[in-house]
Amino acid sequence: MKNVTDSFVSLGHWPSAGSFGFNTDILATNLINLSVVLGVLVFFGKGVLSDLLDNRKQRILNTIRNSEELRGGAVEQLEKARTRLRKVEMEADQFRVNGYSEIEREKLNFLNSISKTLKQLENYKNETIHFEQQRAINQVRQRVFQQALQGALGTLSSCLNNELHLRTIRANISMLGAITD
Repeated sequence: MKNVTDSFVSLGHWPSAGSFGFNTDILATNLINLSVVLGVLVFFGKGVLSDLLDNRKQRILNTIRNSEELRGGAVEQLEKARTRLRKVEMEADQFRVNGYSEIEREKLNFLNSISKTLKQLENYKNETIHFEQQRAINQVRQRVFQQALQGALGTLSSCLNNELHLRTIRANISMLGAITD
């Protein structure tokens, strides 16, 4: 067994002139192995890596293009919305102005209507007062006339005797006769 182990150890010391052997220097072998692996990866993986990067580049470019298109559409919609907002604000201002003028017009109409109604009520009041005054004056006249008539009749009744009464009747009849002729 010692011979087998010695033979492997001695393989490490053999000169590399045309023979195959194991290199026990770990640092030297790792660099060689890494360079071989990298060389193989670069040689075989170059196409795959290039395809992956091209695909990724195309996806990024497509995403940027789509984003630009979406941004352009959003800008157009924003401008349309701003235009519509300005139009709505102008209409709102117009409605507000029209509303205020309509309110003022209705206010003036209402005040004029109230003024006319108050004048009519004042006229009705004055007419009613005048009518009531005339009625009161007429009632007073009738009472005064009735009292004067009653007083005159009372005076006549107390002053008249039959002969004076007959003379007054004859005088009135003769006056009526003269008027009718």
